[in-house]
Formats: sequence, C-alpha cells, structure tokens
Amino acid sequence: MPTPLAEAQAAALAAPVAQLARRASAVVSNLRDAARAARSGARREPTFSISEAARLVGRTPAAIREAEKDGRLPDPPRTETNRRIGYTLAQVNDMRGAFGTRPWRTPEDPCAVIAVQNFKGGVGKSTIAVHLAQYLAIQGYRVALIDCDSQASATTLFGYVPDLDLDEDETLYPFLRQEEMTSLDYALKKTHFDGLELIPANLRLFQSEYELAARMARGGGRLLDRLAQGIASVSERFDVVILDPPPALGAISLSVLRAANALVVPVPPTVMDFSSTAAFLAMLDETLQELATRDLAPALNFIRVVASKADENKSMQKELIALMRQVFGHVMIRTPLKDSAEIDNVTARLMTVYELDNPMTSKAVRDRCLTYLNGVNEEILVDVRATWPSHAERLRREGLA
Repeated sequence: MPTPLAEAQAAALAAPVAQLARRASAVVSNLRDAARAARSGARREPTFSISEAARLVGRTPAAIREAEKDGRLPDPPRTETNRRIGYTLAQVNDMRGAFGTRPWRTPEDPCAVIAVQNFKGGVGKSTIAVHLAQYLAIQGYRVALIDCDSQASATTLFGYVPDLDLDEDETLYPFLRQEEMTSLDYALKKTHFDGLELIPANLRLFQSEYELAARMARGGGRLLDRLAQGIASVSERFDVVILDPPPALGAISLSVLRAANALVVPVPPTVMDFSSTAAFLAMLDETLQELATRDLAPALNFIRVVASKADENKSMQKELIALMRQVFGHVMIRTPLKDSAEIDNVTARLMTVYELDNPMTSKAVRDRCLTYLNGVNEEILVDVRATWPSHAERLRREGLA
C-alpha cells in the first residue's frame, strides 16, 4: 500500500508531466494546422519530364509522342503556352501498361517481404524504408509499406500526425489482437505515389506489445505468425512489402522477423552503432535459433547491410566503412547512404527526397543525395528480382545476374 508521502510525490511528478504533454500536443497541433498543404490528403505525386518518363518506361521520347498522337496514350497536360507540365507517376504507369513494360512479378514469383531492421534507434531505419518504398513505386512495382513501430516515423513521412489524424482501428492493432479478422485490407491506405499503399501506425500500437507478450506467455506461440498471415492475405496485390519495425526485440519485432523473407540492416559507421549492430546480429542469431526450435524460423532470401547516415569526410567513419566492407563482404551494399542536408531538410517538413520536383538545398546537394539513395535502392531491387524466376532472364540481359 503506497504511503501518503509516496502518493504526494507521485502526484507532484504527474502534474508537470501532464503539463508538458499538453504543451507538446498543442505545438504538434499547431504544426499540423500550419502545414495542411503538406499533409497526406493534399500531397501530389512527383512529376517527370518526357525524357525521365521515357527512361522509366523503357521507351524513347519519340515513342511516347507517337503513342500520344495515335491515341494509345492521352494528350499530356500543358500550360497556356503549350508546354508540357510533366507526367505524374500514374501517367508513367499508364505508359508502362500501353507499352507492355510493367515490371511486376508473376503470380508464381514470391512476394518479397523486406524488414528494415536494427534493434537500435536513430540509425535511419524509417528513412530507408520509406525511400525504398517510394523508389520501387517509381520503378513501376506494386508496393505496400507497413509501419509496425508505435513511434510512427514512417507514417509521419507520409504527412500524417499519427495520434491526431489516425484512429487505432486504422493500424495493425485490431488485426494483431482480434483473431477472427482474416485480412489486412481494412488498414491499407492509398498514398500520393501511384502503386504504393501504406498501413500506418500510431502510439496505440505500443499497447499490442504487452498484449501479444501476455498471450504468448499463456501458450500462444503461434501468435508470431499473425503478421505473416495478414501479409499473406493481401500479398497477391503487391510485388514488395516493406516492414518498418520498432527498434527493440519485442513481440512485434519477432513477428516482423517471422513474416520477412529478406532483411536490410542500417548501420551508421560509428563505433557505438557498429558495436550495437554486432550485438544485434548476435541477438538475431540466438533469436533465429530459438524460433527454429519452435518451427517459427523465417526463410530469408537475402540479408543486406547498408552504411547509413555516413560522413566520409570524417576519417573514423571512412575507416569504419572500410572495416564493415571487410567484415560483411558481399552482404554489404556497395553504396553508402551518406548524410545529406537534403534528407534532413525534407524530413523536417514530413516529406521525402523523391516527392519534390525541386531541391530544398541546392541542385548539386540534391543530385548527390539522389545518387546515394538510388544506389542503395537499386542494389536491393536487384536482390529482390533475383528471387523471382520470371526475372532471371531479364537480369542476365541487363548484366546483373
């Protein structure tokens, strides 16, 4: 039984915490109201010039103009001076349909389920997950991004203020707790990237950690299959599903591991992050062995490590990247994802590099940033396609197999 002194101390602590929570919520609300145009409902797709569209579609600009002339494609929107405004991603995908260049997997190919995972926060996990999802959508693939983290960083980058804009019934939460539910379709939301859908998260998802752990302690070991079952219920609509789990080894992270067939591990090249990742890999090994004893081990098609938030101007980071290449070998993605002011600026505005037509810093900084992002994402895409038998011949023709 708490003493009167303990109760008074608890009440004294609760009052300023409640006050801080109210102040912080008020600021978040003001930020949301001030940035309505940047939120998910008001966002528009990125646009592409005819040369960019031609490259993405795999045809020449002349072929696109010819298809517009003969009616296979609609006339593009133009300014009052008859200049092309640019093509949206939806229009680029229509071109892919008209020219027969959609890169989708066949029904016989497995849906790629990629977990972007590390048990340490601040490593760039959500930034990589969201930019990978958008990159794949730009390339013409059907993508689902599932935010499994109650901090909801990935959700925020799509313009939502999670605990103000979203109800818990719009997240994974009801599916994880209600066994009678059979599909995740209820939670999938269209985004402003054609072909990319999102299952968002908010703080309520944290509650499911305790609930799942309690049910598993009572003998519900197969609850780790719940997320995998949900993904299977919608996987025929997608080529790739990307999972952004919480940075901790809890019930949801274990469920993500169980559901994934590929793993991307972001590692900033600092001594602390490298040490943490070494511990993460050791813990991951133990976890996979434990899951195997319960017939729950995932079948991973590939594991890739990416040097994230890298600054090669710092000699220690440069040395650590070289060390990581020695340690991880071919598992290490060749392109480091360098720290960039462009990423910092756009994420501060709850946006991404891929959705802006113009740089927020300078063209040179943006171009370098895109080079790093595209390099990382392209390597992951090659790994994904290598798991699809229908893409094997195309990979050989492209010199990537």
